[in-house]
Amino acid sequence: MERGTKYLLSSSMRALHAANARNPISRSGPLSLPSFAWGLPGSELPRPHMALHAASMAWAIARGSHRTLAGKAGLALTAASMATLWKVHQQSTDAQQLVERALRDQLGDDYRSRMAESPVEATRTKLPTLPTRSVRKRYVDSGHIQYSEYGRRTTLDVWKRPDLPADAGAPVVVQVHGGAWVLGDKEGQAYPLMAHLVERGWVCVSVTYRLSPRATWPDHIVDVKRALAWVKDNIADHGGDPSWVALTGGSAGGHLCALAALTPNDPQFQPGFEDADTAVQAAVPFYGVYDWLNRDGTGRDDLTKLLVDRVVKQPFQSARDVYEQASPMTHVGDHAVPMMLLHGTNDSLVPVAQARSMVDMLRAESKQPVVYVEYPGAQHAFDVFSGNRTDAAVAGIERFLNVARGEAGQHVHESASEPQPSSIT
Repeated sequence: MERGTKYLLSSSMRALHAANARNPISRSGPLSLPSFAWGLPGSELPRPHMALHAASMAWAIARGSHRTLAGKAGLALTAASMATLWKVHQQSTDAQQLVERALRDQLGDDYRSRMAESPVEATRTKLPTLPTRSVRKRYVDSGHIQYSEYGRRTTLDVWKRPDLPADAGAPVVVQVHGGAWVLGDKEGQAYPLMAHLVERGWVCVSVTYRLSPRATWPDHIVDVKRALAWVKDNIADHGGDPSWVALTGGSAGGHLCALAALTPNDPQFQPGFEDADTAVQAAVPFYGVYDWLNRDGTGRDDLTKLLVDRVVKQPFQSARDVYEQASPMTHVGDHAVPMMLLHGTNDSLVPVAQARSMVDMLRAESKQPVVYVEYPGAQHAFDVFSGNRTDAAVAGIERFLNVARGEAGQHVHESASEPQPSSIT
């Protein structure tokens, strides 16, 4: 096969990749998973991909591929791919303003005057672009702590600054990983958010939990509740404040985060430790699954098969109450804590419509603020990488949590009412 033809074929793949980053090929069915996996890097890191495309053009021209009709077509496709990726990049450039508008919409234009201060000023402001082992090595103070009797699947890591005093009483965020309740780990997810908060003196705790098909629902939420109980009992020894704990997580972790936040101290999810305190003060679920019943038609039809076959292991019709109690939507009420939900319109795995429905329910019932950030063009798991959207999200989440802390009576910074410059470099 001559060079021009080879280049045309590779350019065709690049064009398909860019098109999928711009608009996912599929949002349902078996193609949605490869559509997500293939589209995520391009949608969140478009400029590095543009640079790779430019390098491929230069290489093709240097090898003479442009002298053939096929090669010229390949160069045209690569140029079109770069243009598409530029549009993807442009779609994310107003992320800071979008997050700020969402905060002001629910918290008021003066919300900064009610912000408690984060414990310290950050010395490192550049977020990690990729979730590498070096990030974990930098921030994990105590790793693989077992919080339950089920081995490595029930362990947690404590993230903190090495100079944080043991008696700091810092606010705490617990992170729950995603993975469709059947895979995933505490390592590799939410690194930008935890790094951002830890640099500012927060304590973060990332947890694992038992996975299906070996585990059967409600093992997953029971483990999350046990981890919260461990945090309440032990985090003071790591410089954290057990009286102020927030919860976050993405995808299946977003489901578990929302469910745990809406069912504080619920004995049905705390067998054997019913008296343990598992209440949290705020919750920030990312692209979560909020309903296992699909009661309003915003979910995916194929989710039920996964749940029936591998997670709950009971027929939907005969165990409907189990699926109902497992759904965060079921537990929405005036007792809800302050919540900030984030989702992308290009999510190939969890329809953005379900997040909108959950937000509507919360705003109708909750007495606390419900901030909703909907990112145009964002794919599922967008926050794995540090891009425009993630950088804006983590700074906004810090402000949201600090408002919740301020409303709870924690110390308010004297200059908090003044507009604060972005700490992202």
